[in-house]
Amino acid sequence: MNSFEPENLGLTQAGLSLLRDLIHERTGLFFDNGRCEALAERLAPLVFDRGFRSFLDFYYLLKYDEGSSAAAWRTVMDTLAVQETYFWREIDQIQAFVSHVMPRLADAAGGLPVRIWSAPCATGEEPLTIAMALDEAGWFERVPIEIHASDGSQSAVRRARAGLYRGRAFRALPPDMLDKYFMRKGDQRAPCPPLASRISSWTVVNLMDEAETAAYTSSPAIFCRNAFIYFSPESVKQVVDRFADRMPEPGYLFVGASESLLRITDRFMLQELGGAFVYVKHR
Repeated sequence: MNSFEPENLGLTQAGLSLLRDLIHERTGLFFDNGRCEALAERLAPLVFDRGFRSFLDFYYLLKYDEGSSAAAWRTVMDTLAVQETYFWREIDQIQAFVSHVMPRLADAAGGLPVRIWSAPCATGEEPLTIAMALDEAGWFERVPIEIHASDGSQSAVRRARAGLYRGRAFRALPPDMLDKYFMRKGDQRAPCPPLASRISSWTVVNLMDEAETAAYTSSPAIFCRNAFIYFSPESVKQVVDRFADRMPEPGYLFVGASESLLRITDRFMLQELGGAFVYVKHR
C-alpha cells in the first residue's frame, strides 16, 4: 500500500521550503516553520496522485509547467482553503455597516448601484448574511445594490452557487430569519429565490492576483474578513495597498474581529461606527 508520509515522497527541507514560498507568493497563504509539517500532510495526496516522487517535482510543475499548472493551482487552493463559516457571523459589524455606512454610500452613489464585495466568501454564508441584513433594513427598495462574492477556492464557490446548507451553518441565525429566507430541500436548506437573487456574482478570485481582483477593488465597501489571519504581514500589505489604490474615498474595509491592520498600513484609519470597528480609506 502506498503511503503519504513525507519520507516516502523524497521530501527534503529545501524542496518543502521552495514549495511553501511559492504558495506564499502566489496565494498569500503562509506556513511558518512550525506549520510546515501540516502543509506537507495536506499536499501529500496531490503529489502522490500525480505520480511525483517528491515535493520538489510538484514545485517544478506549479512554477514552470504552463500547460498543467493552472489546474494544479486550483487544486492547491481547494486543498488549503479554510471554509469554516456560518450565517450571522460577527453580525455586529454587518449591522453597523447597514445602519451607519449604507446611508453614506447611498448618498455618494447618486442613484448608481452601491457595490459591495465579499472576499473571501467561502461557501456563501457571508454575502447572503449581508443581503439578509440589508433586506431587513429595507435597503433594496431604496437604492440599487450589487453584492459580488468571490473566493480563491473553486470548490467553495461551486458550493456557494449550489446554495445548499445544513443545520450547523445556521447555528447563529435567528429562527424567524431561517424560516423567512430559507426553504427546505430534503435534509438541507437553500436560499429562497428573492434572497438568492440579491447576489450579483459568484466568482473565483485569488486576492494576490491583481488582474483577478481588478473588477472588484473599486467597490466602496469590501468585506475581507478572516482571510488575513492566514497571510503573512507582507501579503496583507500587498492586498490592502491594492484596495487603497482603487477604492473611492471614503472607502470602507471590514476585516475579522481577530485581525488588525494598524501595523500594516496607514492608508486606512480605524473608526468605530455603531459599536463596530471599520477601516476607512482616508488618502
